[in-house]
Amino acid sequence: MSVSRRNFLKTGAAFSLGGAAGFAMDLNRFNAFAADTNGYKALVCVFLFGGMDGHDTILPYDQPNYDQLASIRDDLFDRYDNLEGGSTRERSQLLPLNLTNASDFPGRQFAMPPELAPLHQLIDGGNGAIVSNVGPLVVPITRSDFQNRSAPTPPRLFSHNDQQSVWMASQPEGASFGWGGRIADMAIAAQGNPDSTFSAVSASGNTVFLSGEIVGQFEVGSNGPAEIKGVGDERLYGSSTLPGLYEAHLRAENETLLNHLQSDYVNVVNRSIDANRTLSQSFENESPFATAFPNSRLGRQLQVVARIIALRQSLGVSRQVFFVSTGGYDTHSDQAQNLPRLHGELAGAMRAFYDATVEIGVQNDVTSFTASDFGRTLTINRDGTDHGWGGHHFVVGGSVQGNQMLGSFPLPVTEHNFDTGNGRLIPTTSVDQYAATLGGWFGLNNTELNDALPGLSNFSSTDIGLFGAGTT
Repeated sequence: MSVSRRNFLKTGAAFSLGGAAGFAMDLNRFNAFAADTNGYKALVCVFLFGGMDGHDTILPYDQPNYDQLASIRDDLFDRYDNLEGGSTRERSQLLPLNLTNASDFPGRQFAMPPELAPLHQLIDGGNGAIVSNVGPLVVPITRSDFQNRSAPTPPRLFSHNDQQSVWMASQPEGASFGWGGRIADMAIAAQGNPDSTFSAVSASGNTVFLSGEIVGQFEVGSNGPAEIKGVGDERLYGSSTLPGLYEAHLRAENETLLNHLQSDYVNVVNRSIDANRTLSQSFENESPFATAFPNSRLGRQLQVVARIIALRQSLGVSRQVFFVSTGGYDTHSDQAQNLPRLHGELAGAMRAFYDATVEIGVQNDVTSFTASDFGRTLTINRDGTDHGWGGHHFVVGGSVQGNQMLGSFPLPVTEHNFDTGNGRLIPTTSVDQYAATLGGWFGLNNTELNDALPGLSNFSSTDIGLFGAGTT
């Protein structure tokens, strides 16, 4: 494939050196947009790679439906029974949800496993909510539509890589732009930040979720920005002058640039060095958090996100979108051994992050939310589950209308109107609706939401009610 200047600009911004992107982008088509960028707001996507089992995350608590789930998952529940310390899926061990909208589910009750206690506490305290049965959709469909192929469905369903991309970008693997990046685009176009450098930040490597038409993602490690070895060092190979000479070489100082590609490359390098230096210097002056973060991969990522948010004023940003992730949720086997541990890591990290936002006084200005490849089947394959479609997700923040479960929560049975087979749920809330609700809170108006989410117009409701008025 030939390397065009446009392709270079899009990919160059994702280098681990950092990334300010969109240097050559034309903003004219964004001029009509007017996202509300007053104050500060941040969205934090917590992606759970592998496909989290929603049926084993939000469980029925009323006796008839609990018994129904236990019957369908008899072998899996037996595996839990054999764990050291006993089963955490016994009804007596579950943490019941006391939802303020319980009347939306007459006669039904729900609970969470004890490993998710830190998240359960946030929900019960009104600072977290559950969005049930959410996933990628092209249009609303039913079991009959699916079986008769009478309505379009997302491409390459049940494929990990493709459904990760569809979740993040509405297209399978190879997509160019993600909805996190597009949402950040709108804030930049409305002059929410002086430039795009720290608008879209990934603590988990390059991701299409943060790829926009204006913004490129700035990548950080668990300890902060990456550094080019030798740049900024006091000495290099025993020489005190070599670091400065090396940096001048990378910046192409006093060199004649012969074409646009060379010029653009130098711009990327210069902006990367400058951005990394700016963030590194800001980190040196920050006060440490009193909040203790768990020493897990996800905990470390969320800690660095919290540190960057704490620097929002010195970085001059009013809108930011972040991406963090963890894996291991592809639980085809040993689910009883692995999922409780993963749940514990997720809940501990998200609770610590929320507590850190309280510490710096931005809990009402930061919303974190989970996403995953897909849910999993209600039926089991002895000690695990297969790839599904719709799943249940958590949204946490001080602005969330908490202690609610939004959307439709199918009964724990198979062959119903939103089951493709084996309890593989057809989503009843689309990713577009989920994203639009988050984007609306972020400050985007309806025009901007439809531009950021091209499939949104296929759904009658664009606000699922996470932050107040809305419809499910």
